[in-house]
Amino acid sequence: MLFVIAFLIISVSVSAITGTQTNSAILLKPFATPATSPVLRTQVLFDDFSYINKRQLKRHGWILRTKPGWPGIPGATWSEDGVTIVKDPGQPTNRILRMTSSTEGPDAITRQTQICHERKYFEGTYAARVRFSDTPVNGPAGDQIVESFYTIAPLKAPMDPEYSELDYEYLPNGGWGISGPTLYATTWYTFSPEPNWKKDNVFQTMPGTQAGWHSLVTQVMDGKVRYFVDGKPFVEHGDKYYPRDIMSINFNLWFIRDGMMKSSEERQYQEDIDWVFFQANTALTPEQIESTIAALRRKRISFRDTVPRRVPALESPCNF
Repeated sequence: MLFVIAFLIISVSVSAITGTQTNSAILLKPFATPATSPVLRTQVLFDDFSYINKRQLKRHGWILRTKPGWPGIPGATWSEDGVTIVKDPGQPTNRILRMTSSTEGPDAITRQTQICHERKYFEGTYAARVRFSDTPVNGPAGDQIVESFYTIAPLKAPMDPEYSELDYEYLPNGGWGISGPTLYATTWYTFSPEPNWKKDNVFQTMPGTQAGWHSLVTQVMDGKVRYFVDGKPFVEHGDKYYPRDIMSINFNLWFIRDGMMKSSEERQYQEDIDWVFFQANTALTPEQIESTIAALRRKRISFRDTVPRRVPALESPCNF
């Protein structure tokens, strides 16, 4: 058996609009990595997004957001039209899910995009392979946008103590008090929405461009939330920020209010998703996940969902 010891030392003291940046030295505990991929447990979600159309996507539990509201530009449309299934340009035999969001400026039409899987997830390992982009596929560059992979439970009331949210958010043009391309990993305790905005979270940032494909892994076990980017430890959060409620799995692509360019020319931004994976009650390493995904693909398994719905079933809003 191989043993991998991951160390992550963080020494920062920065506050930004998203929360309080982690500022203590953190030592990630050693974890064991077997030489072969683990046997899939009972509760697993895997989606390779190998669909022909969006009807198939919906039949597998995905919700394409159409409800208005946060986050992003007030009055923006959340449209199913922004979700497409396309051939992978880098691997024509592979298919990917693409989110496309567009705007014509702060006083014109803005279309944002989000997909959500039903709310039934808690402890375990979450992972996805996503492609971030720095520039629009057409139109001038410069809008502050957010490209994300996250889990979330509904906010029942302002400062709800059971609220839970775990985020990867990439801002290619900066935002939230930071300039330049930045990747955030944020763990939330709670918040109060506007007009009485207040938040309680912790976060870590990775400056520099992240354009291209990345494997994102979040372990949620034993009172700790551990984030990994491309197999490397990023940050660990815990204490009161550990999730307290059942969550859904989400991806979205939206524009930051007050961060839009003053241009009426249309511009479109895209985020691609190759696959998403969850295994309950187990802290899988990035290496174990990659091995498991490869094994599923060799067996031509493009979708598996054995995570049971809660009893009674929980409402699964796709509106934030």
